[in-house]
Amino acid sequence: MSFLVLLLVLWVEKFSSWRAKIQQDGPWLRLLGWSERQGAFGHNPWLSLAVLVLLPLAALAVLLAILGVTLHGWLALPVHLWVLVYALGRGDPLVALGPFRDAWRREDVEAAYLVAQRDLGVEAADEDSLLQSAQGFLLWQGYQSFFAVIFWYALLGPLAALAYRLLALTGEHAQDPSLRARAGQWRHAFDWLPVRLLAASFALVGSFVAVSRVLLHELLNWNVSAAQLIANSGRAAEEFGPTTLGESGVSSLDGLWQLLVRAGVFWYAGFALWTLLF
Repeated sequence: MSFLVLLLVLWVEKFSSWRAKIQQDGPWLRLLGWSERQGAFGHNPWLSLAVLVLLPLAALAVLLAILGVTLHGWLALPVHLWVLVYALGRGDPLVALGPFRDAWRREDVEAAYLVAQRDLGVEAADEDSLLQSAQGFLLWQGYQSFFAVIFWYALLGPLAALAYRLLALTGEHAQDPSLRARAGQWRHAFDWLPVRLLAASFALVGSFVAVSRVLLHELLNWNVSAAQLIANSGRAAEEFGPTTLGESGVSSLDGLWQLLVRAGVFWYAGFALWTLLF
């Protein structure tokens, strides 16, 4: 059933408008606001994190246990699909990059700086680092929006996929710095394995030698961030030349997107083989 859900989520993502309807964070954000207003939780971020993450997971586990005892568990399939779609990232990185691509294509550096800060949340000191930041944004969004979620779903099921997204939402929306820090620590742990598997996938569908040089230094480094590792690996896989304004710079973003697509095909082929063999 898990592989069927993984196939269905592609259909939902590409050919329907369900994702926007399913990804309604309002109830959870109200729970976050309530927890941050409670004095007891303010002194204990671990308690807040338990309410924000473990409480929804417990409710989901009970629901799946109830549905799993009838019709050989097939009634749980819509719940699996709903949870996996909800756990995907928010927004579309290609849409977010649109204004930046237009500004870079017409070689308007000032506009590129402004839209990168506004739409991508990145800042840079010069043209080289600006384009690299945009490339890193695309790779990170592709990873955390899709690859990390389907990895944990395939490995441990919907509870793990939902936990990943709730930790990400906590880190993005919490006002309490200590709560954001605790959520970030757990998310870093969740990212450690899948981001390295995706980087290894880049070596197989891109430049093996260039990516290997990056991974050899960072493979077991706990302190390197997932965003940094995936950005370095993705750029190495495409072996970009010097940064240039105009169409060639935009083409580098297209190349990275195709790299993510090839890696996605590779992962799904691996999931299919795993399902057939085990």
